[in-house]
Amino acid sequence: MSAMDSDDDDPKTCYADELVKTFKFYLEKSGEHEAILETMQKVLPDDFERMVEGKNNLDILGIGSGGGQVDIQILNLLQEFCPGVSLSSDIVEGSSELVDDFKELVKNTPSLKDVPFTWHVMHSEGYVKRGRAKAQKDIKKFDFIHMVQMIYYVKNLDDSLLFYRRALKPNGRIMIIIEADGGGWDTLWTTFKKELLVGPNEEYRCSRDIVASLKKHGMEFEEHDIPNSFEVTECFDGNDSTGNCLLNYMTNRKNFREEFSTDVKNAMLDVIRYKCSTEKDGKIFFNSSLKMIVIYAK
Repeated sequence: MSAMDSDDDDPKTCYADELVKTFKFYLEKSGEHEAILETMQKVLPDDFERMVEGKNNLDILGIGSGGGQVDIQILNLLQEFCPGVSLSSDIVEGSSELVDDFKELVKNTPSLKDVPFTWHVMHSEGYVKRGRAKAQKDIKKFDFIHMVQMIYYVKNLDDSLLFYRRALKPNGRIMIIIEADGGGWDTLWTTFKKELLVGPNEEYRCSRDIVASLKKHGMEFEEHDIPNSFEVTECFDGNDSTGNCLLNYMTNRKNFREEFSTDVKNAMLDVIRYKCSTEKDGKIFFNSSLKMIVIYAK
């Protein structure tokens, strides 16, 4: 069972057309989802135990869920650690292509055949805007809200965090996964803010920005490390298609080799090589460490 709504005035997502393909390629290459799953399996069961106490049903909200790979793992973990509790899932994702991928994944996951889905084809900003237009009592509340690698694209961080915090049920949790303060992504994007922060990428954020906002608003939270790295040796061969595709994703460009000047390209490659990566057995590995931040309802 599923339902879907959309907002034609919403800016949707930064991932469309060629960038969707690049994003999918990166996920296959980086091992990022596997690293996230490993940490979720360690951290979330204790939170699920507290969250589910006294409840027969859990309402889940995924923000910027992409093709659904992490969402499926979260729902499977909930079924494993909260047996006998029914689930429902709302999904907010701006890319209709990725939503279609997600639906296909659900269709091919037997364990989810009884889980109802509601699809909101819109960016988080559109979802928050709709919610703020309602009276507080009419806003749908959730037991678990997750935002995996999406909060970079939220225009007003404080406003969004406050909205989603108010959308939690008692004992609810918000899980945010974002690039780690001081990691390779943070180093690359803060070094080249002028060149990289264009189009939909108006502001770069990492875990320190989320933590600062949560502290400012007195929210209770915990941080957990998600160590990860992926090989970027091919990025230093200008004729290697794998390396070029990775560089496109890492800089959010359709064609890294053509869209930057020679000086900027060389400077970026030097930073990636010498400040964001380590070398082992002649191969270069980019530090793609993440942080999991879990926010608690009072």
